[in-house]
Amino acid sequence: MTHSWLKGLELQLVEVLTMEGAAAILFYFTFYSFIGWLLENSYNYVTKREFFKENFLFGPFKPMYGVAPVLLVYLTPQGSHWVYVLLLCFIIPTVVEYASGTLLQKLFQRQWWDYSETPFQLHGHICLPFSICWGSLSLICIKWIHPGIVSLYGSIEPLWAWIWSAVGLYFLADLVLTIRKHTLQEIVGA
Repeated sequence: MTHSWLKGLELQLVEVLTMEGAAAILFYFTFYSFIGWLLENSYNYVTKREFFKENFLFGPFKPMYGVAPVLLVYLTPQGSHWVYVLLLCFIIPTVVEYASGTLLQKLFQRQWWDYSETPFQLHGHICLPFSICWGSLSLICIKWIHPGIVSLYGSIEPLWAWIWSAVGLYFLADLVLTIRKHTLQEIVGA
């Protein structure tokens, strides 16, 4: 069983190294980053009656929400044992959130979210209640949402083949402008 799982993982990771694999990853990342932006702003609206929550990037994308599902999709081969899937659904989003929070705080001396008042938290970057939420959402994503996204991608792949490099350049430009903005804010604020 372990051998067949490793073989499935190896095949998925080799696929990533092709242009088609990179295009698919960027599509999934873009889709899930946008859904994450909608999810987070909707949560902000429900809890604070304000839809737009300050975003790290300029555009309507939350990269953490794009990175975690992509990692889950490519690290969970078909036929993986359910315990393995549950563990990854809990661990990957938690690690991505903690790494993102720590990195953003170290680079920009700022915390975009703070769980320090929440039980079972670590440095205000992660907490058990939200990790359980992310784990549940990740399981729903992997089992029920992502198969539909794969079908969607299959139907628009010819169009995506023409525009995916421009989307990649958009993300790169947004990241560069964002880093510049936050670095200037840090300099002016110091």
